[in-house]
Amino acid sequence: MQPIRLVSGFVTVGMWTLLSRVLGFVRDILIAAYLGTGPVAEAFLVAFSLPNMFRRFFAEGAFNMAFVPMFSKKLEGGDDALGFARDAFTGLASVLIVFSLIAQVAMPFLVLAMASGFVGDERFDLAVFYGRIAFPYILFISLAALLSGVLNATGRFVAAAAAPVLLNVLFVGAMVLANAMGWPVGDALAWTVPVAGVAQMALVWRAAARAGFRLTLRRPRMTPELKRLAMIAAPAALAGGVVQVNLLIGRQVASFFDGAVAWLSYADRLYQLPLGVVGIAIGVVLLPDLSRRLRAEDTDGGRDAFNRAGEMALALTVPAAVALAVIPGPLVGVLFQRGAFDGADAAATAAAVAVYGAGLPAFVMQKVLQPLFFAREDTRRPFYYALAALAVNAGLAIGLAPFIGYIAAAFGTTLAGWAMVGLLWRGSRGMGDAAVLDARFVRRLGRIVLASGGMGAILWAGAWAMAPWLHAGAGRYGALALLIGLGIGAYFALGHLLGAFRLGEFSRALRRQR
Repeated sequence: MQPIRLVSGFVTVGMWTLLSRVLGFVRDILIAAYLGTGPVAEAFLVAFSLPNMFRRFFAEGAFNMAFVPMFSKKLEGGDDALGFARDAFTGLASVLIVFSLIAQVAMPFLVLAMASGFVGDERFDLAVFYGRIAFPYILFISLAALLSGVLNATGRFVAAAAAPVLLNVLFVGAMVLANAMGWPVGDALAWTVPVAGVAQMALVWRAAARAGFRLTLRRPRMTPELKRLAMIAAPAALAGGVVQVNLLIGRQVASFFDGAVAWLSYADRLYQLPLGVVGIAIGVVLLPDLSRRLRAEDTDGGRDAFNRAGEMALALTVPAAVALAVIPGPLVGVLFQRGAFDGADAAATAAAVAVYGAGLPAFVMQKVLQPLFFAREDTRRPFYYALAALAVNAGLAIGLAPFIGYIAAAFGTTLAGWAMVGLLWRGSRGMGDAAVLDARFVRRLGRIVLASGGMGAILWAGAWAMAPWLHAGAGRYGALALLIGLGIGAYFALGHLLGAFRLGEFSRALRRQR
């Protein structure tokens, strides 16, 4: 994959992820309007987080990080990639069917582990009820993730990137219909979860079949290749488990403060927009590309792919982090403050947005650094680094909660993210030339920071000047759009003038999508 194709792949995945995240905003805006931060909203958010937590543990986090490099190398070497994928598909399905059945029985304990602060009020029973409905989603979405890995490894990104859009379309449709028909909105959301899982899996299964990889279930068998896959995936699964424990710590802390689970969830949606558009796109495209280059012993190509990915990650996330820190109030107020979501909810959510924003570059750089390890089938060291980051998160979130309340969970997440980046970077120093920063990356990094700082000053002044319009009726939507447009224009103008990037690099990548 040449550099322009690498950037083109980032743009493809990023554009579809952006659409998904925008629809996710619409979804969360409606949840906030219909349910606010009340017990039904918090119960559903915890219930929905259960299959998503284990999905990252089984699929994107562990299984796919081991599967994609092995599958990519089989494609590169002309081995039986289809047979390997079918065995992996069957094995993953078998494990998840059993796991889903166990989870139905153990659901009260799972909710307790997620939010023990719910015990003794209506949120606990609601979360258990919603959790049992939503949990089968893990089976369908994990199989969809494996199919997406097959597509991404073959350079086909569109279907896999488009699949998450279905989830949010179905959520929005379910809430609008439930509200119109007088049905309980929380119940409608819960039942939509497994339906969306089936729809997403069907989309990528069809795309994989058309690409020549028709994956069907067969009798499970433990082949030597699956044993190797399991041995590689096990440390990654443990690392994924540590990451999920980090999330558990945050939710546990939040569950002891009324409304905090919802505040942190809505804040998470805001910083997940740039994280998803950039970080997920880079992780999806970079891992199979690095795996192929390492198989072909293309060190120079691997180094260039790594540097361009890091450069693009920082060029897009540093300004986003500055924006989240400078104007969290207008962002949250305009996007979420309506219906059952009041001004106090908006202020609490905005504080969390600012803290999460400070960690945004770290969360994305993890996506750039981890493929250096996973492409070499090294999943052990990221596990050890994740343990260290867990200690940082737990110490801060739990230790600070009695003094600063729910916001301690956001501080723990952000600082743990930076600790993880530091450890990954230090660990990559012994990987040879492929992990070396080139002169272009180093030169542009300072200019990206300078351009972002200039944009932040312009955003702050713009927010001050437009304050009356940002808080006034329907006009606030136009005012926020104008403010965001001002920030984007200022950043790209400053970045181009300072040499942080060349605008032609983005336009060439976009032309590749037409």
